[in-house]
Amino acid sequence: MAVVSETADRRGANEAVRGGRSGGRAGRRAKRSVSVAPVGRPYIVRQLPPHDILSEESLQRIEAVAETLLAEIGIEFRDDPESLALWKSAGAELDGVRVRFPKGLIPELLKTAPSRFTQHARNPVNSVEIGGDNVVFAPAYGSPFVMDLDEGRRYGTIEDFRNFIKLAQSSPWLHHSGGTICEPVDVPVNKRHLDMVMAHITLSDRPFLGSVTAQERAEDSVEMARMVFGAEFLESNCVIMGNLNVNSPLVWDGTMTSVLRAYAAANQGTVLVPFILGGAMGPVTTAGAIAQAHAETLAGCALTQLVRPGAPVIYGNFLSSMSLRSGSPTFGTPEPAAGSLVVGQLARRAGLPLRCAGNFTTSKLPDAQAMNEGTMSMLSAIHCGANFILHSAGFLDGLLSMSYEKFMMDADFCGALHTYLGSVVIDDNTLALDAFREVGPGNHFFGCEHTMRNYETAFFDAASADNTPFETWEENGSVDAATRANRAWKETLAAYEAPPLDAGLKEQLADFVERRKASMEDRWY
Repeated sequence: MAVVSETADRRGANEAVRGGRSGGRAGRRAKRSVSVAPVGRPYIVRQLPPHDILSEESLQRIEAVAETLLAEIGIEFRDDPESLALWKSAGAELDGVRVRFPKGLIPELLKTAPSRFTQHARNPVNSVEIGGDNVVFAPAYGSPFVMDLDEGRRYGTIEDFRNFIKLAQSSPWLHHSGGTICEPVDVPVNKRHLDMVMAHITLSDRPFLGSVTAQERAEDSVEMARMVFGAEFLESNCVIMGNLNVNSPLVWDGTMTSVLRAYAAANQGTVLVPFILGGAMGPVTTAGAIAQAHAETLAGCALTQLVRPGAPVIYGNFLSSMSLRSGSPTFGTPEPAAGSLVVGQLARRAGLPLRCAGNFTTSKLPDAQAMNEGTMSMLSAIHCGANFILHSAGFLDGLLSMSYEKFMMDADFCGALHTYLGSVVIDDNTLALDAFREVGPGNHFFGCEHTMRNYETAFFDAASADNTPFETWEENGSVDAATRANRAWKETLAAYEAPPLDAGLKEQLADFVERRKASMEDRWY
């Protein structure tokens, strides 16, 4: 695979330190937590290798089934004559809207897809490298509802959307502003993308995702990004991406492929993701679902290269299960988690950056079930080698709800994963021979010089955790984790400061949004 890497200037300290504004003990704890983040690099370079669980023979069998699906059964590309014409010109076999792919066609097309690339942020310090050993955390995506302990579950609004961008921007442990963090249902469907992209640009200076609900909305998103970065820069660099779903099983619909073509034609990134509920949109068996997803994803990735060779694309995957008694989706279960590890192996064999898994749960509250399921699923993303992890924070209620409290708890877990992915450092300092010589047998290390030299960065200090003795915790009101998170998001929003943005650019963007909105009637469907 080709490698496209336009590394941005990352001079100075990690932008994460701006989050530690509070004073006192909490401020000192936040400062210690932030200090273990990679200075000057707004993403993780993993030191913990991915976990390969399948043999070469097993991987080849999955790939063979995927190849058979592509060649014999095929994939339908509905309501998009332009994509069908591209496939025909490439040598695929067309039967109406069904496309069958001769053996070797898709691997040949994917030779131009970059194995890694940079998504640039308007603040170059926050640009991220996607692919290789790099890991990027982004918030959850797509929930129509929001939740908090004060008001319960309700439809999301543009105010909620802006709040979650502020929370993501304020977290030292997230690297990306995300996309549709929640649906702002108080804005017309055909206009809300303008407000959402505007919010990402003005309230955050990190990379972000644009609209994918219609081709013209994708084009609006790209045009707004072009205003920010300049037409010449955007032409040769990725500054915005779209997250697109396959209509499983084995269908790419015209809405998604027209959006795919809009981003790829502009040389911008696409994240292509089958969303397979085992037993509904795919086989009930994990291996079969993986083979199906592999075929669907590779076909989409290859289409981006037909549109524009070298366009950045991410191999995406979203495996999930369902209750076969009720038909309800289930999230954070062990079978898809294990499946994600296999998906990681397949993506590396294809030579493509990977988006896989996230902090998934079906729980309706930020409770023990939520954290159990979320940890199961998030660790599968870590161990499968995912490069871009959407749904890192806030996912609740089977993705139907974005939770303020869970967002804070998940972001803190992402902080712990920074340390976990750093593995174990081996050097003269960490081996601590000088400490053994100073302390000797039978004494403690608490006050020795080595401890004093390392104590601020030795252990991750979770902001959401209460590590006080039981009696102290009880005296302070016996506050649980969700209640602490409720306080934390309110304090974070109160302390939020928008990153600098040129006033002329902001006015230009506002004028574009106003003109585009005035050009169309409101549509609520």
